[in-house]
Amino acid sequence: MVRTGTLVVAALMLLVVACDTGQPRLERTDRDPPAAGFVWQLPQGFPTPRVPPDNPMTPVKVALGRRLFHDPRLSGDGTVACVSCHDPARAYTDGRARAVGIHGNIHPRSSMSLTNVAYNATLGWDDPALTRLEDQARVPLFNTQPPEMGVTGREADVMARIKGDDRYPALFSEAFPEDKNPVTVRNVTYALAAFERTLISGDSPYDRWAYGGEVGALGPDARAGARLFFSRRLSCFRCHAGFNFSGPVVYAGSAEPAARFHNTGLYNEDGRGAYPAPNTGVHRHSGRDADMGKFRAPTLRNIALTAPYMHDGSVTTLEAVLDHYAVGGRSRNVIPHISTSPKDAVTDSMITGFELTPKERRQLVAFLHALTDASFVREALENIP
Repeated sequence: MVRTGTLVVAALMLLVVACDTGQPRLERTDRDPPAAGFVWQLPQGFPTPRVPPDNPMTPVKVALGRRLFHDPRLSGDGTVACVSCHDPARAYTDGRARAVGIHGNIHPRSSMSLTNVAYNATLGWDDPALTRLEDQARVPLFNTQPPEMGVTGREADVMARIKGDDRYPALFSEAFPEDKNPVTVRNVTYALAAFERTLISGDSPYDRWAYGGEVGALGPDARAGARLFFSRRLSCFRCHAGFNFSGPVVYAGSAEPAARFHNTGLYNEDGRGAYPAPNTGVHRHSGRDADMGKFRAPTLRNIALTAPYMHDGSVTTLEAVLDHYAVGGRSRNVIPHISTSPKDAVTDSMITGFELTPKERRQLVAFLHALTDASFVREALENIP
């Protein structure tokens, strides 16, 4: 039986780890006043998300964003919606190795989970400059390489469809009462951002065990897996840190953390750590050799629902992910198309490899499954407009 003291230690460990990895210390921010009419529904121990002053949260804006998120009329030809790549049943991913956009265009990267996206210090896989959900919402709408939702050049057609709906004009007017003509692309992205900020998950078996005091919420394998996860031997927590099991986070009142991206040794095309274009990570934005193959560490919350894994979906199971890290990356035995050249200068220094027994491997996978929040998925599916 796990004693209460163990639960406290586990929760405190999570907070210590956040400080250890450059994340701001987790603090409750009940002092932050909520937007008029909007009340956050936050899991125990979660801070209030940061909300930009120019896009305050309101219930009607969230409802509008939810409707737009699920509406294929928001794409160039009316066939693709945000939900096409961010399915709530899969914790807002799509189950594909790489996202598929309008006209069957295959995106070079996989769809990231929107679980707790409100807390991400940076958005997307590899762009240090993309920090606002309002700006990120424009990327799939207007991206042309390849087209995702295909709105570029068809803005008038898309907005005409939205304006022609018998519900949207009133919703836009109520959500943006200061605007004389509220049905605009700008307000579409602001409503989407408001909705996405509400996608907060924190009621997994692990949460109920670590924070809720439910001793039976976590089985013995998952408890042993938690100890492995937080051990110095494996050091998983160094990249997947804090209450969100992710890279750096922001929230109301937090300091600005340094953006962190990691090269996990997934590719080495030239013996010097090259990744295949166009998936070169932060390097594709900066052009710096030192940024080759660097990607953001995504949240591990609901990770069991979001296969396949890595930025290009090239690792199909959680077991294969563990095998990849266990050998220190680039093993033909784990991922056949990856080269086996020696360690290069750009792979993160923390990717050193480790040994796992079959039992420990099973335990660590059990812990990762215990980060699944069934209520998050159920409520999302129940609230599809």
